[in-house]
Amino acid sequence: MSYCRWSTDNFGCDLYCYEDVAGGYTTHVAGNRIVGDVPKIGEFPLTWNDEEREEYEKRCLAQMRFLQTCERKPIGLPYDGQSFNDSDLESFLERLLHLREVGYKFPDRVIDAVKEELNEQTKEA
Repeated sequence: MSYCRWSTDNFGCDLYCYEDVAGGYTTHVAGNRIVGDVPKIGEFPLTWNDEEREEYEKRCLAQMRFLQTCERKPIGLPYDGQSFNDSDLESFLERLLHLREVGYKFPDRVIDAVKEELNEQTKEA
């Protein structure tokens, strides 16, 4: 399961985080950020008609064209380009909070999801 990817929030996320099949929780930190505003594609609709599908496809193509030619610049923070594997949710949460504190961007919902999982583990214990 992925908590976030670099493409999250229209490529505004500095982390790619997931529960690793080899064990633990892996975090990859981006080494650069996109310069400029990435065209937004919106939510993927669960149901749609042909016109809505065509509009969505146009937005996806516009985003991909932008990403092929956009400028990227180094983030310039201490963990750029590094990867980490934390053995448990508590350590993973600590890592996320630290990365947020030093300036990496990722959605609040990532931290919320980890906290929710920790609460569920506590209830099960």
